[in-house]
Formats: sequence, structure tokens, C-alpha cells
Amino acid sequence: MRIATTQYQSTMNQSLQTNQERITTITQQLANNQRILVPSDDPVDSVRLARLSREEATVQQYRDNIASIQIRLNKTEGYLSNMSKEMVVGRDTLVWALDGGNAPDDLKAMISPLESLRDSLFYSANTIDHEGNYVFSGTLTRTAPLKYDASAPLGSRYTYVGNTNSQDVVVGNGITQPANDNLQGLEKLLNQLETTISALGAPGASANDPAVRAVLTANLNGFDDAMNLVTGKIATIGGAQNIMETLDANHANVSLSNKMAITDIGALDVGEAATALNGYSTALQATYKAYSRIGNLSLFSVL
Repeated sequence: MRIATTQYQSTMNQSLQTNQERITTITQQLANNQRILVPSDDPVDSVRLARLSREEATVQQYRDNIASIQIRLNKTEGYLSNMSKEMVVGRDTLVWALDGGNAPDDLKAMISPLESLRDSLFYSANTIDHEGNYVFSGTLTRTAPLKYDASAPLGSRYTYVGNTNSQDVVVGNGITQPANDNLQGLEKLLNQLETTISALGAPGASANDPAVRAVLTANLNGFDDAMNLVTGKIATIGGAQNIMETLDANHANVSLSNKMAITDIGALDVGEAATALNGYSTALQATYKAYSRIGNLSLFSVL
């Protein structure tokens, strides 16, 4: 049986190319420690890996959102806690002011701490985060939530100009968490404080004066309302943080499961790959040697 030179060369080249391609593929698999480099390596498992990778990316986005929200909630809770502590001091001052035994000078001495409290609450309500956004403006993060107008009548100079809209962030499948907050209602306390300061500064002011007593009583009730507003938000934030921690733990478990599945499906059996690489390398070397030996033969060699 005779084999044409072109047929022989074509067969040898095809064998060399096949062995070289397999060696290259296995080398890449070993370098990446991955069994599947392209979908055609295993179409079924490639689809499974793509689905798992997509789910893992979604879970990781949930966890990133949770981490971002937790930072914001922690800071917001800190601001509100400080405001609540200041309100306790202010309320105690009002209780003291309502004592009918205070002289006018005693009442005037309370003006300075109440002014400091008013300014501190106003400043805290208009807190700006590191990105330049107002924390308590609802979704109007570029607008200061509380506005002061000195030309307005006494008792109405402070107004809330933010909104109460919620900026919901997705933290799970069908689960959202508000990332913002507002302090609508605090302006009422600030207006009452300003009215109280004016009443205490009037000549001969006395807590036994029905008009002054009415102002102080209204302000005391205003402190209770404002404290309920702030502490309620603190409680809500605390509950949200607990939920975020639980969700994040659940997402972490799902993420671990996904990563283990991805490893099980796509990981390379190094021992098997090394054996296959050695076999193809041996076959390639043998093909080169056979090609070289046969290429040097001719009919005259056996005559």
C-alpha cells in the first residue's frame, strides 16, 4: 500500500496541531486552575457557572448596599443621639424655669443655655455628610432642611424646607431599606425655644405670670414631642441595623454556597490534567520523531 507524500504530510501536520492545541489548552487550565476556559469545553456546566456567577454578583451588590447603609445609619443614629441628650438638658431647664420661686434674674440666666441649645439643634439638623449632602432633608439632599428667616414673626422664623420622601435601597430579593431620614417637626421646637427666650428676657419676667407660664408649658410639651420624634427615629434605626446584620449574614451564607459550587463545577483536577499533559507531550514528541525519520526515507533506501 502506498501513501502519497501530501497525504502523509497532512496526516502528520494534523496530529501535530491536535497535540499542540491540547497541550496549550491544558497548560492554560493549569495556569488558571479552571476546567472550563470557554463554553464549548462543557456547555452544560458553563450555563450553570454563568447562573451562579450572576447570582453571586447580585448577592455581593446586596452586601455592598448593606455595608453602605449601615455606615449611614450609624452616623445618623449618632447625630440623633446627641440631639436627644441636648433636649434632655433643655427640658430640665424648662422644668426649672416653671418653678414659681425663681426671680427674674434667675430666669434671665437661663436664656444663654437655651440660646446655645437652639443654635446647636439648628446646626445638628442641618448636618452635612462627607459628600456634601444634608443628612436630614429627605431626598432634597442639596437643600438645608431647616431655614431661619429673621424677618418672620416671632414663633414662625424656623421652617422645614426638606421633604419626607424615602430613598429606598435594595438589600435583598424584594427587600428595600430607606437610606435617608428627615427632621420635619423639629422646627416647632426651635420656634417655641425662641418664644421662650423672648419671654424670659422681658423685664420683670415671672413664671407665675400666666402668659409666661403658658409659653414655658407649651415649650415643655414641645420638648416632649421633639424627644419622641428623635427617639422614635433612633429606635427605628436600631431595628433596621439588626435587620441589616441578619440579612448580611444570610447573604454571606448564600455567597459561600455559590463560591463552593463554582469551585466544585469549574475547578480543575490537577492530577488528571498533569497526566493528560504528559501524555500529549509524549505523543507530540513521538510524532516529531516519526515525522523526522519517515521524512528521511526513500525507496532507494531499501533497494
